[in-house]
Amino acid sequence: MSIVAVKVLSTVNAPYGTALSAEQLASKISDPASAVDFDPSAFSFFSEVDEDLQNSFLDEMHVDPSIAANLAREFSALAGYLLPLARAAS
Repeated sequence: MSIVAVKVLSTVNAPYGTALSAEQLASKISDPASAVDFDPSAFSFFSEVDEDLQNSFLDEMHVDPSIAANLAREFSALAGYLLPLARAAS
């Protein structure tokens, strides 16, 4: 596992006691249902992981940045504040 994935997963998994793989997280951060379900792992990625690390993870996991940015915008609306990747969708 890459250092990017390790850093991201330690930030996302630790608070919720989960054990998502990088592939599982990549699926959640590109699935619009994550915002509808207010998935805590996806929200943690968008709100707690450094923006540069988010972008590195998206690149590494081949997640379309525009899809992730749109999902971040949806989470921003739910949370009531702008998340870093949501700026790319604005």
